[in-house]
Amino acid sequence: QVQLVESGGGSVQPGGSLMLSCSAAGITFSHNAMGWYRQTPGKQREFVAVITSEGRAYYADSAKGRFTISRDNAKSTVSLQMNSLKPEDTGVYYCNAPVGQLKTTTKFVGSWGQGTQVTVSS
Repeated sequence: QVQLVESGGGSVQPGGSLMLSCSAAGITFSHNAMGWYRQTPGKQREFVAVITSEGRAYYADSAKGRFTISRDNAKSTVSLQMNSLKPEDTGVYYCNAPVGQLKTTTKFVGSWGQGTQVTVSS
């Protein structure tokens, strides 16, 4: 069984920062790419960032220059440092291990968990 637990969300003002963390179990963590995905009311879940097993990072256009994804294979965790937050960053953030094309895939190793809520408002 794959266990994915997200944490670190909260409510911040525009321009603020948050760091999200995801703890993974039930997979060979170091062999998998890990990504962050956002669910916004009225929209489908969308890609935010992904990091490959080799440590190569890719971002959605909306995240470039503001977000940084990283991983710690010894701890089986993946993090998302979010800076200069905007209201449009609001949503529930989930982590998962993508299968296939990293940015566009709809196939993932684990089931979707509860995620962590990020709210950016004044």
